[in-house]
Amino acid sequence: MREQYRSTPLDEADLPADPMEQFVHWFKDAAAGHLHEPNAMIVSTAAADGRPSSRTVLLKHFDDDGFVFYTNYASRKGRELDANPHVSLLFPWHPLARQVIVTGTAARVGQEETALYFRTRPRGSQLGAWASAQSSVIGTRGELLRRYEEFAARYPAGERVPVPPDWGGYRVTPETVEFWQGHENRLHDRLRYVRTGSGTWRIERLCP
Repeated sequence: MREQYRSTPLDEADLPADPMEQFVHWFKDAAAGHLHEPNAMIVSTAAADGRPSSRTVLLKHFDDDGFVFYTNYASRKGRELDANPHVSLLFPWHPLARQVIVTGTAARVGQEETALYFRTRPRGSQLGAWASAQSSVIGTRGELLRRYEEFAARYPAGERVPVPPDWGGYRVTPETVEFWQGHENRLHDRLRYVRTGSGTWRIERLCP
């Protein structure tokens, strides 16, 4: 199970000085390529004892300050991020033979920012955030559905669903951003931005 990648080389001279600008270019390419959920990313965290865990999460916003996603703060990733804020994000854009890997630190976004995003979610997703005690053990799916119906009755259609107290966003401030472009013979391009002490970025090439 092996594929030869045939892509345009990724050269240091072609990169902008800021990794977020380059991310915008590649994200637009992923969206234009009709990839299924190009904002899907693998979020990897580690517990205080160093044990890692990963899961797929949807990126909801990105700008010069970093990458934002939302979750239940009591979930496994929420608990781990609160204990150990170091995190890795991976965007696996396989049809384009591209990956973006981000390492950095995560911090909770403000309540106002969380509320603004929560109000854009479909009502079913809002109710689901109340019904699901994410990552906790539950007996049956029927129990989960009953909890959903209870909150649907508590907040009937037409009534605003409030943000659950244990639900909100994290912003990942990047320390490194690596752009991976696949090539033939496994001679891939790996260009990594590294944040310097002065707040600027250094670009370095990694062996594949």
